[in-house]
Amino acid sequence: MKTGRIIKSISGVYRVDVKGQMYDTKPRGLFRKNKFSPIVGDVVDFEVENVNEGYIHHVHSRKNEIKRPPVSNVDHLIIVMSAVEPDFSTQLLDRFLVIAHSYHLRPRILVTKKDLASDETQQKVSQLLNVYEEMGYKTQFISMHDDIKKVFLEWGDGLAVLSGQSGVGKSTLLNQYYPELMLETQHISKSLNRGRHTTRHVELFERSHGFIADTPGFSALDYDHIQKDDIKKYFMEINEYGEHCKFRDCNHVKEPKCNVKAELEKGNIAQFRYDHYLQLFNEIANRKERY
Repeated sequence: MKTGRIIKSISGVYRVDVKGQMYDTKPRGLFRKNKFSPIVGDVVDFEVENVNEGYIHHVHSRKNEIKRPPVSNVDHLIIVMSAVEPDFSTQLLDRFLVIAHSYHLRPRILVTKKDLASDETQQKVSQLLNVYEEMGYKTQFISMHDDIKKVFLEWGDGLAVLSGQSGVGKSTLLNQYYPELMLETQHISKSLNRGRHTTRHVELFERSHGFIADTPGFSALDYDHIQKDDIKKYFMEINEYGEHCKFRDCNHVKEPKCNVKAELEKGNIAQFRYDHYLQLFNEIANRKERY
């Protein structure tokens, strides 16, 4: 019996890495019976059938799991945005951050294409990133010709997952780090202001002291697992100031003696963050009512 990590999954075949040695494995029928499927990132025990094939017998407990795209045991979630093409959007960023926090992950923000942005845009993006830095997020604002190895090293050891809008440069970053991969990239659609992401499955690539995952771009963010009353927990500063509201179940919308609104008036909470919170709260509240 051997133990390794699943680094790729296509058509029911799971490629497992055991200290650089690759095995193509399949799960035993027991998994299908229990309606449980291994996913990329899982640590598994498998029995070797021949030189490089085997059958998975056991999946170790996951410390965390992202549902879409499916990947487990994530150490660092890197939310990749771009300064331009597509334009930087705090609304979209906040939605990715909410998803990340809902999976109990502490995300890092990486903004690309600094070299393609005007001085005015660079200044605007930097100012917005300062707002997120003050909340406690780690941020990076990079040009596409920066030393990518240094960028990756800042993330620390373990499995790092790149996630974000299509066309922001995730595959380009990986191509710079791993030229031999030659991952396909596509130009940005001028009419849609976004790219068509060419990554169709999750795959892990080895890096110094761990792995990095390229994941398919999101065409829609999935909030089905999030309740409206939980949204406030996923906006860090709103959650913090909300501890001092008069009512414990305050959602910071129309309730009296709301500390969040008081801090908003003082300028301690960015107006755009509160607006995005309200937007998402109302979306999820309306969704639940429909069902």
